[in-house]
Amino acid sequence: MTLLITVFAAVISTVVWYNRKDDNMKLGILLFMYWGASIMWLVDAIYEYAELHEEYFTPAAADMLNDAFLGLSVVALGLVIWVVRLLITDPKGSVHRALTRKKA
Repeated sequence: MTLLITVFAAVISTVVWYNRKDDNMKLGILLFMYWGASIMWLVDAIYEYAELHEEYFTPAAADMLNDAFLGLSVVALGLVIWVVRLLITDPKGSVHRALTRKKA
């Protein structure tokens, strides 16, 4: 489940990155994080299959639920890192304008 969830996030972020009008949102960072996580989970799946063989394809329900939560957590953490980086770099100047706006 972790591999499946991160691959979906990687594909979605890649499609959004490919169809972008400008590079203000720095989507490349997001898609590289998700593709890196997908490769990591792929290697993990290969090693786990080498260890379990046929049992790999019949996981327990609790294991699938734990893997789903882990995959969603990885996607959420990637989004948090991306948003924090956007807030720090402030490519459109929105945060700077909001902080320096004078009270009337």
